[in-house]
Amino acid sequence: MESEEEDGRTESQKNDTTDFISSLPDCVLTHILSLLPTRDSVRTSILSSRWSPLWKLVPVLHLERLRNQDTVSNIWNNRNAAIPLRKFHLHWTSDCNTAYVDTMLQDTILRGRMLQELDLDIYTHPIPNPPLELHPSLFFSTTLVVLKLGGVILLNPPLDSIFPSLHILYLESGISYANCDSLPTLLAACPLLQELALTVSDCNFENTSMLKIIVLIPTLKILYLSWFFDFEEFYQPFLLHFYMLRLNAPALEHFYFHGLLSNDVVLESLPNLVKSGFQFKKTEDDSSTGDYAKRIWDFMRPLYNVVSMEFCIETAQILCNSPNYNLPVFNNLTSLTFNGDLSGDYYVWPAVQLLLCQAPKLQTLAFEMSFTGELDDYPSESCMKKPLNVPECLSSHLETCYYKGFSGHEVEMELVRQVLKKATVLKTMKITVESHLDPKMKLWIHKKVRKLKKRSCTCQIEFDEAHFY
Repeated sequence: MESEEEDGRTESQKNDTTDFISSLPDCVLTHILSLLPTRDSVRTSILSSRWSPLWKLVPVLHLERLRNQDTVSNIWNNRNAAIPLRKFHLHWTSDCNTAYVDTMLQDTILRGRMLQELDLDIYTHPIPNPPLELHPSLFFSTTLVVLKLGGVILLNPPLDSIFPSLHILYLESGISYANCDSLPTLLAACPLLQELALTVSDCNFENTSMLKIIVLIPTLKILYLSWFFDFEEFYQPFLLHFYMLRLNAPALEHFYFHGLLSNDVVLESLPNLVKSGFQFKKTEDDSSTGDYAKRIWDFMRPLYNVVSMEFCIETAQILCNSPNYNLPVFNNLTSLTFNGDLSGDYYVWPAVQLLLCQAPKLQTLAFEMSFTGELDDYPSESCMKKPLNVPECLSSHLETCYYKGFSGHEVEMELVRQVLKKATVLKTMKITVESHLDPKMKLWIHKKVRKLKKRSCTCQIEFDEAHFY
């Protein structure tokens, strides 16, 4: 044990530094508390008289997973109202009193005019209250930088709305719009927006039959568009016309799309796109499958400068149904990732190969997929589609291939086999085997993969059993 002399401090000095953190100034302690959920911040009040009032001075209110009004009221009524809120996060999971939330918002906005971040995610279950309609004063905030909305909220922005400082806007599932021009009005009010995430669901159509999405924002860098519907198959004829999209964002760098592609989509001026991700939903009308595939290709045509692309394997299969016409070529694409679920009833290599043919300078190919079928479902050789020509990237540029989530099924093995057989300059084939597989199965996978023929004499096959999430 270290002696007092060796430690260099007297017992009195040690006691003086025992609670060093409490001696910090209020501004430092309130900043530390602002990093915690508000309920945890409130709990620090029992530590000592020094800590008792500090949580009331925190300019951040972060309330999550709330189920009743009592918790909200106790915190709201006891905090120091003279301290204007800088961040307000309210996630109310059920039985939300929207009128009470509206009162809090008005008080927050009108009292301090310091709010920089607002994150609301509220639900009523059952639904005894009308949706929360945001107070008009919110749409003229000069300080708001981040706005995230989800749940039972109705957006009805005034025509002259303005968010001069807003950089991030998230509109999540559950949001509804007063009319078809509500969203364009809101987006037009954000001249400096840099990141936009829009999730559309059934709730969006309570007050309008079509949603207009007009994104003409020169500063926008990141865009997420997602569509989720409970009765997609039943409503599919309608869903092909349920929204119109106009996108002109010359600074856009990241673009992600998930859902059914509408008939009315126009993309313009995307010269700086670096990364994109696509998961297009299938249509149930077989007679229109070819037209739908052609529309997807046309949708992707303005993305010719993209460097990295993520593709759902289901989307790749849809594109195989495209009629023969001039397909877009992605000359700057160096990294391509296929993700999603594999089933044993479809030979997926032609779908992968088709995309490879449109990326002549591809250097990295990745598969991040899970197998959901049965081994016996895998089609025989006679059922396979006619192979395409060997993609240019396989003979001259592809150096690295990853397969994460490998289970050893033949449909997965075939993808690895084709890459090894055709990639001339491949340097690394790295396979991450699913960790839940038993040791015998892992050993079998190692042996079988290593027996596959390699076109590249310098290719090294590496294995990693760590589970892929």
